[in-house]
Amino acid sequence: MNMMKNRVQLIGHLGQSPEIKTLEAGRKVANMSLATNEDYKDANGNKVSEAQWHTIVAWGKMADFAEKYLSKGLQIAVDGKLVNRSYTDKAGVKRNVTEIYVNEMLIITPKK
Repeated sequence: MNMMKNRVQLIGHLGQSPEIKTLEAGRKVANMSLATNEDYKDANGNKVSEAQWHTIVAWGKMADFAEKYLSKGLQIAVDGKLVNRSYTDKAGVKRNVTEIYVNEMLIITPKK
């Protein structure tokens, strides 16, 4: 039951190629945006498509995988956990962000 706490699974398309950073200790981190789309019909019966954007963060071996294999537009599946954090930007404004820290990733887009 513990594995079900704070678990997120998403399938979507990458909005950009991963941004890779190597930290001082040599550990890598990859940041990406993932769009998930939902289609539904409005009150008038018209089809509406709505995109939700998610910030995805991969560390270590998952960051290596992202750097080597992922690029803008690929459809991927992500399994991870939600992480909320806050920071103060350069203008002194406190910002809150919600990110998904990756446990596993899978490329869904077929090879050409």
